[in-house]
Amino acid sequence: MLAIFCARAPDVKLMTPEIIHSKNFVNDAVAMIEREADIAIFERGEFRLALSGGNTPRPVYEALAKHRDAWGKWVFTFGDERCVPPESAESNFRMAKEALFDKVPIPTENILRVRGEADPADAAREYEDTLRQRAGGQSIYRHDLLLLGMGDDGHTASLFPETDALTVTDRWVVENFVPKFNTHRITMTYPLLNAARHVCFLVNSKGKDEVLKEVFSGHSAFPCASVRPTEGNLTWFLGA
Repeated sequence: MLAIFCARAPDVKLMTPEIIHSKNFVNDAVAMIEREADIAIFERGEFRLALSGGNTPRPVYEALAKHRDAWGKWVFTFGDERCVPPESAESNFRMAKEALFDKVPIPTENILRVRGEADPADAAREYEDTLRQRAGGQSIYRHDLLLLGMGDDGHTASLFPETDALTVTDRWVVENFVPKFNTHRITMTYPLLNAARHVCFLVNSKGKDEVLKEVFSGHSAFPCASVRPTEGNLTWFLGA
């Protein structure tokens, strides 16, 4: 059962988000992803899906693997990646591989991995170059659905408070030094995130009520609050 608190808006700038409290978080999230896939494939011939890392989306990816069998038109990207090899337990790619990629026949060329093991600046530039090539001459790579999470500090992707990537407007992907962890991460920037046709936050809201309250107030400085698709929809899926 979904409790929808805000109506989904049409493609307008700074739209009101759809906020959904779900008692069946995984199944509802899978249904939403599949719905967007059907629309994208029907209208444009492929489904561009950006994955988020962390613990919250893992069961969603695992459940998604049981629901679909036509994967040839799905193209996967990653909103961010840690600067670690793909076999590392910290790798977002490894999590997605174990939860989804290893279980279904996805063409290798449809999984666009960030080379977290490379020099951070090189990895960011290479990933942006890959997306530019896959954009097919379009001014920007538009995801059909872009999944994001939200940390306790209001970060999303690897856009952390008071980091340099927050102010980048001329790049799609950058290396971002995160003092909190004393390391670089690779992250998509606001221009790329906000170009998506649909952005969906998947958030375990337990312990995050105050952060969410501020984000939804419309007057928040948290990084996640600046994700506002310019010509797309914004949804928050909240699980207990």
